[in-house]
Amino acid sequence: MRKKVTLKQLAKELNLSISTVSKSLKNDREISQKTIARVKELAEFYKYKPNALAVSLKSSRTNTIGVILPEILNHFFAKVLNGIEQEASKHGYKILTCISNECYQKEVDYVEMLSNNSVDGLIMSLSQETQITNQLDHIKELKRDNIPVVLFDRINETIDCDKVIIDDKKASSKAMQHLVDSGCKNIAIVTTISNLSVGELRCTGAKKIAEMYDDVSYHMLMINEVADVESIIEEFLTSNAVDAVLGLDETAAAVSVNIAAKMGLKIPEQLSVIGFTDGLLAKYSYPKLSIVSQHAETLGAIATQRLFKRLAMNPSAKNKAVTEIVETTLLLRASTLPVRTTKQL
Repeated sequence: MRKKVTLKQLAKELNLSISTVSKSLKNDREISQKTIARVKELAEFYKYKPNALAVSLKSSRTNTIGVILPEILNHFFAKVLNGIEQEASKHGYKILTCISNECYQKEVDYVEMLSNNSVDGLIMSLSQETQITNQLDHIKELKRDNIPVVLFDRINETIDCDKVIIDDKKASSKAMQHLVDSGCKNIAIVTTISNLSVGELRCTGAKKIAEMYDDVSYHMLMINEVADVESIIEEFLTSNAVDAVLGLDETAAAVSVNIAAKMGLKIPEQLSVIGFTDGLLAKYSYPKLSIVSQHAETLGAIATQRLFKRLAMNPSAKNKAVTEIVETTLLLRASTLPVRTTKQL
């Protein structure tokens, strides 16, 4: 294997200064085209690559982004990560990904590890424990150290940083409105994320729409232990005569469809179901699940773009934090009835 050549060795062999070789590789106008061609030819011959550490020390940039996700088995976060990676790659950046597994202490440790490893910035979604305990000093300290952070999906309004979110309240309102417009009168709102900021907002939006109609009632089913989700939903559907389920997360909706099928309920004739997140559970359920698409990859790309905009700013300047909202889409499939016409009413 050919030994890696350095900038100094190129300069020596070409009988040029290190500065001239460096400028030639960057197509500097001060250097003649003839010299640039000579330098690049030799660099290509030796398969020369700049020393990444030296470049980062000189530019004070590592071209690396830290990403902290609450979990990775959730299809939504996997798609967000894909969006982040693709956008970062376009700009010549690499990502270091850590999974907090909904644990506050792991999140703290990863923030410290990534900031100590000189990432240029962080993109993250808060863990469940962080949101429950509301302990946020580890994130607020990043600003003190001039490390930009972009929060997405699960955020906290008290943190002064850029954020990328969907309008969870509006998204659940849109889903609930469709159920009402399709003739559903007795609707279950099922969630396994009621203790998260996004879960609270979705609950608020769904209830607001239901409460606008005198002939519409709703039942709240909040499930804290995901391990027991199937038995809890089965018991609920057996005990309550509902004609629709609005699942505020993918798990709640997909399990509701499966349990309803097990009980012999016809979907959507006897039970309409809408969920969140256009993941594998929704696509491969039977019948296919109507969902609120959060456009996860787009959200990840926008969060990355927002971080790059922040990196381009003067860190000492007082630039106001920005919150960007990604519009959701209600994708209607076989698990819901169509909107009723005037003649049907």
